[in-house]
Amino acid sequence: MKALRFERKVAKFAAATVAGRLVPGRGAKHGPLTLKEIDPPTLPGPGWVRLRPRLAGICGSDLATIDGRSSRYFEPIVSFPFTLGHEVVGDLDDGTRAVLIPVLHCATRGIDPPCDSCRAGRINLCERIAFGHLDPGLQSGFCTTTGGGWSIAMVAHESQLLPIPDDVTDEQAVLVEPTACAVHAARVVEAANIDGGPLVVVGSGALGLLTIAALRHTVGLNAPMIATGKHPEQRRWAKELGADRVVEPGELARAVRSETSSLMIGEHLTGGAPMVVDCVGTEVSLTDSLRVVAPGGTVLVVGMPGHTHLDLTPLWHRESALRGCYAYTRDDFDDALALVRSLDLGRLVSATYPLHRYTEAVEHAAAAGARGAVRVAFDLRSEKQRDDLR
Repeated sequence: MKALRFERKVAKFAAATVAGRLVPGRGAKHGPLTLKEIDPPTLPGPGWVRLRPRLAGICGSDLATIDGRSSRYFEPIVSFPFTLGHEVVGDLDDGTRAVLIPVLHCATRGIDPPCDSCRAGRINLCERIAFGHLDPGLQSGFCTTTGGGWSIAMVAHESQLLPIPDDVTDEQAVLVEPTACAVHAARVVEAANIDGGPLVVVGSGALGLLTIAALRHTVGLNAPMIATGKHPEQRRWAKELGADRVVEPGELARAVRSETSSLMIGEHLTGGAPMVVDCVGTEVSLTDSLRVVAPGGTVLVVGMPGHTHLDLTPLWHRESALRGCYAYTRDDFDDALALVRSLDLGRLVSATYPLHRYTEAVEHAAAAGARGAVRVAFDLRSEKQRDDLR
């Protein structure tokens, strides 16, 4: 069968890094991502099933991998070669559809007793992601054994499957996984009890928009919400999904200053927002987040940061906190499915591409905001396409 395979080849990886820096997404054309013929993955053991992707999204972490921008931190917890794609809705052999819950935790790896995190239901913090009877991989889509959604077929453990009702469209279903990330972040905010606000959400790409929706409609945040959006369509969506005020990134400090009656000392506020949710994870976004978070407040990093260079003096001086927020628990998927259905978030799937047009798809995804798009996905539903790619 055909699959988009990522291989660890130093020369191609270097080419991807250079191309990706010049034009985001161009690493797909010049780097170690190729559409090739591979054997279908075999079932690793009892409790495993075959999943045939229908739609598979292109995530920011996928783009960072393709463009050579992902951190070397990941090297021991992925296995090469791997087939990308972890935002997946697909068909099972019994004719039903399911969304993939991609975390490869203790249960999927046949590890018993499970680690403390998995025992507590925090599968996102599993301590055994490089052990058991599977190759290393923090998630499906980064593991040789399982395959990934950018292919005709992959394998999944029964604990990784969320059944999808018939009235949920494929476009809605493919957004359940990123929405689960957003729900998980919203639960962290809810636990912080910042209803006095304001809350700031930095970034209105797909993750930022879904986080805004989860904050407003899943946990029912009462605090005023200020969001940033670089492009007009992003700002429109942010407002529609629940932000009270949406500004361009350069206007954020002014907006938080007016909301909190803070003063300015140089580029920093004397006060600020008790929590800032950074859904971008770049040097610029994190610097902006630290600039507007209140003394003693928290910057919650939901977007994957990778390599960044930051001046952490304000973190020290103002006793602020910088906290990560990774993935989700199983329960987050139930809430995510409910949110996707209630708001018809399938509307955020802006474009789909067949697998053989992967360079166009990746470049579109990398420039989604500028092109007025939110989420780009691969469409593998066509029987002709499936036959052609087998």
